[in-house]
Amino acid sequence: MRYVGVDIGKWKCRAAVMNPEGVLIDEFAFNNDHQGIEDLASRLTTEDRVVMESTGSVWETLYNHLDERHIPVVLANPLKTKAIASARIKTDKVDARILAHLLRGDLVAECYVPPRELREIRALVRHRAGLVRMRSTVKNRVHAIVDQHGLRCGYSDLFGKRSLEWLRSLDLGALDRLMLDNHLQHVESLNGQIRRVDEMIRSRASLDEDVRLLLSLTGVDVYTALLIRSEIGSISRFPDYKRLVSWAGLAPSLHQSGTVEYSGGITRQGSRMLRWAMVESARTAVRHDERMRVFYERVKRRRGDGKAVVAVACKMLKVIWFMLSRREVYQSRNEGRYGVKLKSLVR
Repeated sequence: MRYVGVDIGKWKCRAAVMNPEGVLIDEFAFNNDHQGIEDLASRLTTEDRVVMESTGSVWETLYNHLDERHIPVVLANPLKTKAIASARIKTDKVDARILAHLLRGDLVAECYVPPRELREIRALVRHRAGLVRMRSTVKNRVHAIVDQHGLRCGYSDLFGKRSLEWLRSLDLGALDRLMLDNHLQHVESLNGQIRRVDEMIRSRASLDEDVRLLLSLTGVDVYTALLIRSEIGSISRFPDYKRLVSWAGLAPSLHQSGTVEYSGGITRQGSRMLRWAMVESARTAVRHDERMRVFYERVKRRRGDGKAVVAVACKMLKVIWFMLSRREVYQSRNEGRYGVKLKSLVR
């Protein structure tokens, strides 16, 4: 068996190959493209073990290629690979060697790599989130132009049918008129793109039993359910709900020195998308679920709105662990909501 450390760059990668005794037997650079990855794979066998860092999205092509060839690959968590982060001399060559040493000593903090199908779903829901953020940015620019001219729309939704007619009828200067028209066309285009993505999300969600279970939880819609499903993966990888809460970054930080121990704010270390989805779902749940609203009000009186919402998000994630582990739907006092969401899913 050989241990191969790979330092990944956007265009160039560096590999270091070690034997079980820790002797460097080969090292080389290769391009981060199809030909370069093929050259690396041709030098390896299924008996070798490869380690690389999870850096952006540039690792995925190499990971998939080696995985298809049944070459064992370990994805290292860069935040926990402190040996590289604290090195006084830091080059691609040194990083690759250190990764190989860590793999040989079984000291790599591994990242969870979901199956390819689940990674595709992750990409889909994150793509939609990006489109929505883009649309919000453009809408804010429309609001800025309207506010700049001291205008007030008589309708609650500035981007409703009648409001759009009002926006198109405004008497503005040539430059502002041009910018406003471009922004409105951009919003319309993004709306169409989001609708197409939603169709695919609905199609993928209708085939997943975990999504159907998640839809019974108040505050979770089809998009959020698929996002939660794609981020968590298999619930069996979390032995208890505490591990899931910690992985989402919703667990309180703990500080200890001698006999003094106190907890601080949430760690925020983990799946950012899952944490965001749970907080957004919590804001909806406290308005429509009596149990969550009572819990929210109790925490709010002591700690304020922000921390109360996070506490509800944490509680909902605990509920999700039990739902998926026991294969049970959420028993709320709003039973009708589950049926409505299921009908919209299979429609």
